[in-house]
Amino acid sequence: MLTEHAKIMKAFSEAGEIIGRKKLQKMIYIAKKVNFPFYEKYDFHFYGPYSEELTLRVEELCNLGFLNEVKEKKGGYFQYRYTLTETGEQFLSHYQLEDLPPLKECIMDLNGQNARFLELVSTVLYFEGLAKEEVQDKIFTLKSKQRYTEEEIEEAYTYIEKLRGQVVVS
Repeated sequence: MLTEHAKIMKAFSEAGEIIGRKKLQKMIYIAKKVNFPFYEKYDFHFYGPYSEELTLRVEELCNLGFLNEVKEKKGGYFQYRYTLTETGEQFLSHYQLEDLPPLKECIMDLNGQNARFLELVSTVLYFEGLAKEEVQDKIFTLKSKQRYTEEEIEEAYTYIEKLRGQVVVS
């Protein structure tokens, strides 16, 4: 019944804490694109791939008491911190997630990156059907305010290959 919710909870369980809604969105999207079975639908928005479904699931998990959300004032904006609650851990311990490959290494790696880099990586993945030069042009056009460099874009491609190498699908 709550399989997709449990998969999201598993990501929180592996990460320990995720700071930032944008970072969370990018982490799940990137994990999905490197073959983890997350099924949230994503569209391209101002900060790159965004899933309304994921936002609603996280809100539901908070309302159920499975996720803790802490809103902090940070300069001129609010930042959100998410952790799995004890109730969430108990619920997750009773859930069978056989189709979920080992997630910890990938989620920990993603969580260690900054949101700006994850935004770039997720944008590269969103346009991965295009030639590298076209992807670069899209990034320079759509993400001009971020001022990404060719070197950063190349770093994103290298990072994607590294993540794909971590995925062991049985």
